[in-house]
Amino acid sequence: MKIQSYLPLTESTFFILLSLATESKHGYAIMKEVEMLSETRIQLSTGTLYGAIKRLLDREWIVRTEQETEGRERKFYALTDLGRKILNAETARLRELVEIAQPRLAEDRST
Repeated sequence: MKIQSYLPLTESTFFILLSLATESKHGYAIMKEVEMLSETRIQLSTGTLYGAIKRLLDREWIVRTEQETEGRERKFYALTDLGRKILNAETARLRELVEIAQPRLAEDRST
């Protein structure tokens, strides 16, 4: 299946994948990173986050790993190669939209 067929992503899915672009994270860290990256526009509830994580796991865009932190096993999540390709494709799609819009918005329409 072509990567473009998965696009566009919802804003919350985009930010969840983006939060995992640099390293694997556990659920709470994903929630905080999404909030920070979106400048508090997106504040995921636990139910919303874990519903999204389940969908991303089912689609194989992320994988679950176990890591020990603070003396206990925690579920961490990481991007798969497919997830990274989709994130890159969505970023390129958004960039193209901005490149199309900017000249239009810069035009002086008052004349």
